[in-house]
Amino acid sequence: APEPLTVVIIGNGPSGICLSYLLSGYTPYVKPDAEHPHPLLQRKLAEAPGVSILDQDLDYLSEGLEGRSQSPVALLFDALLRPDTDFGGNMESVLTWKHQKERAIPHVVLGRNLPGGAWHSIEGSMVTLSQGQWMGLPDLPVKEWMRRRRRGLRNSRATAGDIAHYYRDYVTKKSLGHNFVSGAVVTAVEWGTPESSGSGLREPGPLFQVSGFLTTEDQSRQPFSLCARNVVLATGSSDSPARLGIPGENLPFVHYELSALEAATRAGTVSPGSDPVLIVGAGLSAADAVLYARHYNIPVIHAFRRAVDDPGLVFNQLPKMLYPEYHKVYQMLRERSVLSPGPYEGYRSLPEHRLVLLKEDRQAMLQDPGGLQKVFGVALVLVLIGSHPDLSFLPAAGANLAVDPDQPLSAKRNPIDVDPFTYQSTHQEGLYAVGPLAGDNFVRFVQGGALAVANSLLRKEARKPP
Repeated sequence: APEPLTVVIIGNGPSGICLSYLLSGYTPYVKPDAEHPHPLLQRKLAEAPGVSILDQDLDYLSEGLEGRSQSPVALLFDALLRPDTDFGGNMESVLTWKHQKERAIPHVVLGRNLPGGAWHSIEGSMVTLSQGQWMGLPDLPVKEWMRRRRRGLRNSRATAGDIAHYYRDYVTKKSLGHNFVSGAVVTAVEWGTPESSGSGLREPGPLFQVSGFLTTEDQSRQPFSLCARNVVLATGSSDSPARLGIPGENLPFVHYELSALEAATRAGTVSPGSDPVLIVGAGLSAADAVLYARHYNIPVIHAFRRAVDDPGLVFNQLPKMLYPEYHKVYQMLRERSVLSPGPYEGYRSLPEHRLVLLKEDRQAMLQDPGGLQKVFGVALVLVLIGSHPDLSFLPAAGANLAVDPDQPLSAKRNPIDVDPFTYQSTHQEGLYAVGPLAGDNFVRFVQGGALAVANSLLRKEARKPP
């Protein structure tokens, strides 16, 4: 049998790309003259001059760091890449990267579409939520890349199309392409128990069997099967949209992505003179839909379960300066609610309302907190209430790997349970999860997971007998 691969990475979005970079022998060192603004971190970095970050104790280095992520390693890598970004600074990274081919670990990255993952299916003109520099991967600043393409950054944020292009370009520029297989759909990952070899020595960890098919140019499917010592799950969380589970949800005018609204606008089925579009949800995708509809003067009814002053509402967590257009949506949502007097003027918000029923004649019934029901005629319903990861290729669809195995897996509420310093599953040796599956939802913070996995795999490799 062919020698098993060291690692197969499933998913080619930012997490998978960043991990491939770190496994290709690109090694981070602290610049000899760099001075990190965080005094404790600076002191620890100075204790091991000339030692790569990949060879240091991530637990020790990340202790005491605080920021907008629950993951210590995510905060550490972010602090090294963007030392003062949370204070509005633009200090450059304290890291320098050396390409040390002898440190590379053989790996394959499997992805359904082009490198960049779900970024390719987001409407290209949408302005990204995060600042451009936070979308960047190591050692290729987005700003510089945009400058080379002669594109200025509009208030330091890029469009989704730019970012998708940047990720694809990154793979080419860093010569990672030979590790990437596009058009690969994984249908099963299975593993046995560790075998003991004839000499009585136990093989380290189980072997994983990764199988699926490749879609070729002519749409035919070619089956494949790979054997690996380690598998990294990096498939993100936007596979299947969350549903409301109400009567009428399967009617043809109910949709789950912004592109449906764009198509209906182009086709003229929704227009300034049509019935309103009902947008359900109060996250950023819902806000994008509101902005899109208002741009084309399409009337909107916007229903969501939370109250407008709920601290959990995402608008209450965004700095107003950076996100003027989302702030605009928030203002409308507060000032033009059903509770406030004043003209309807094309937008009406229904806070603390639930959609309970949809009828074939395009009537939507909503219920307010007091149980009162209201009926609206609608042209289109857009349900934007988040999405679930699809891990149907795992035994038990990965349910037993979650923090709470009795609840459905969810990037925000119930991610895969991983060790915070290796990102290895606490339930299964050799199985890793990064990005949203491990609870890291921003590109800015998924890279720490990749660092943790690379650090762990390099240690395993070092322990392997020659």
